[in-house]
Amino acid sequence: MAAQALGRALVSAKWLSEAVRAGRVGAGLRVLDASWYPPQERNARQEFKERHIPGASFFDIEECRDKSSPYDFMLPSEAHFADYVGRLGVSNDTHVVVYDGDELGTFYAPRAWWMFRAFGHREVSVLNGGFKNWVKEGHPVTAEPSQPAQAVFKAKLDKTLLKTFEEMMENVGSKKFQVVDSRPAGRFQGTELDQGLESGHIPGAVNMPFSTFLTESGHEKSIEEIQQMFREKKVDLSKPLTATCRKGVTACHIALAAYLCGKPDVAVYDGSWSEWFHRAPPQYKVTELKRNKG
Repeated sequence: MAAQALGRALVSAKWLSEAVRAGRVGAGLRVLDASWYPPQERNARQEFKERHIPGASFFDIEECRDKSSPYDFMLPSEAHFADYVGRLGVSNDTHVVVYDGDELGTFYAPRAWWMFRAFGHREVSVLNGGFKNWVKEGHPVTAEPSQPAQAVFKAKLDKTLLKTFEEMMENVGSKKFQVVDSRPAGRFQGTELDQGLESGHIPGAVNMPFSTFLTESGHEKSIEEIQQMFREKKVDLSKPLTATCRKGVTACHIALAAYLCGKPDVAVYDGSWSEWFHRAPPQYKVTELKRNKG
């Protein structure tokens, strides 16, 4: 199972480069740049215009979201997602490869990977090592815009891959599923601000910072290393698991890592700490600061 999962969820720069050179990017293979950065730091769309993988389109996570939600990157409706990816030339028969340009190697790409899976699309992969390593390895880049032909995508939300605030609240008592939080340790513990919010975590959650799943070069760690990481945290991959973070983005790294280990059913709490902080009662926000004061 694990070897099959690895082949599907990750593709290497070498594999994609060969596909690009062979002219396979088209209706059957679409490449999407899912980069996002804080606006004061970098401009993802502008960087894409200046250089990207040949044939790639820009997947704008600011556009492909529920804009009516008070929280940052909540899933859009089925119709919104279907229309958006259809305009990028993605049909239900397309193999989609997603990447981003983050300095870590991969940051937002797993969110796009999970979004496609949440809407019923299985043929989706993350470019292992991201754009950073694509460039480092000398693969081709271009500023030429791609103009994919409109495609028809039919989206069906798989609710088993998504958790709501109400389900997370109920789970604090019932403990029906394990919860892994992918934020840095300081934010999980409540000892540092989380992008302006007081931080902390959901009761019972285990901390596995998303960056720990990546090697120093920015590639995904081996399946054996990832399995050992879950074991060390006493996370049982044979039992239900939900991932959470700040806004539903880096939680998708947990889903990807578990998928590589043969567990394709990790759910993501879409609202994550952004929603939990604003809606959960005080006793449901665990912080080291409160413990220390006590």
